[in-house]
Amino acid sequence: MESTPLSPGDPTEIGGFELFRRIGHGGMGQVYLGESPAGEPAAVKVIKPSVVDSETRARFAQEVEILKTVAGPRIAAFLDADPEAERPWLATEFVDGPDLRRHIGTHGPLPLVLTASLGATLAEALVGVHRQGLLHRDLKPANILLGVNGPKIIDFGLAVFMESSASLTAPNTVMGTPACMAPEQADGVRPLTTSVDVYALGAVLLFAATGHYPFHAENIQVLFRLITDPAKMPDLDGVPQELAPLLTVMLSHGPADRPPLTEVVQRCRALIEAQGLTVAQARRRLTARTAGSPKPAGPGTAGAPATADHPSPVDSPPATPDAVSVPQDGPTPLGSVPEPSTRTFAPGSGRHTVGGASAQARRVARQLREAYARGAKF
Repeated sequence: MESTPLSPGDPTEIGGFELFRRIGHGGMGQVYLGESPAGEPAAVKVIKPSVVDSETRARFAQEVEILKTVAGPRIAAFLDADPEAERPWLATEFVDGPDLRRHIGTHGPLPLVLTASLGATLAEALVGVHRQGLLHRDLKPANILLGVNGPKIIDFGLAVFMESSASLTAPNTVMGTPACMAPEQADGVRPLTTSVDVYALGAVLLFAATGHYPFHAENIQVLFRLITDPAKMPDLDGVPQELAPLLTVMLSHGPADRPPLTEVVQRCRALIEAQGLTVAQARRRLTARTAGSPKPAGPGTAGAPATADHPSPVDSPPATPDAVSVPQDGPTPLGSVPEPSTRTFAPGSGRHTVGGASAQARRVARQLREAYARGAKF
């Protein structure tokens, strides 16, 4: 859903952050579009009073500590938090763009070269996460935001430190999103390794390339049985033949059979270069395609290979931004934001409001992106 006005019971300020609009919600709380005392836009998650207890505070405090630890250009940055407040809250970087689930659902799958660019970008980001001793454990399309500076990973609410043997999750309890969950994670195996994030990334890239996940079932019980059965193979229908070998190994049933993320980066790079592009060109074209709302490709154009001489139609930048809705595979994650066209400033206030953004500013920004994506010499 699009952003909505604050409700009568909503806070208008918390921890020094002014709150302007609702931009997402889940079972635990509400996410607001806010602004720091210095004017920094932020996504502010506030926990509902009705669910605040010792366990909730402990989980929230763990998420805060993890966000303080993890950093990188592809991670939505931590700004501030107070897990001990009467209503615990967390503020992170405002990422101005749709999530991957929304984009693919609206505009269809990405072509090979852009899927490979997304894979290289996210794999490199996860290498950094793992080097900091963390597992994400809940990578999925709804947790990848497509901003004007490229894709960013959000929602470390289920992340854990690899060296920690302690867990806030009860024994035999499975945490995560089944559609992108590795078999060992679905089986409740502990401790988990970095391979769970490799599998999840494979599921994300499969979704980006085809619009579907590795396994499909009418209910979650059947889905878990499919995921954990070593005899069942993931559905790779619709995957470009050049990408299929990589996704096959990333989605291997056994953790030891999956490639390291550094290999994923290199194989995605090779796929891009085989299409006659550099990784920098592919990254810029990915951003030009996904940071806004391109027209859906016509028959025979989606997935057409791009080359340096004959770019794919998807290299054309978007005309209007995506709207944001609550993901179908989970609550709207921290950091999901309203469409750029609805953000503006209240006259004389210097503050962000939503509804009727400056058309001129959007036109200028779009023209710059067009020139950069189509005419720049790399």
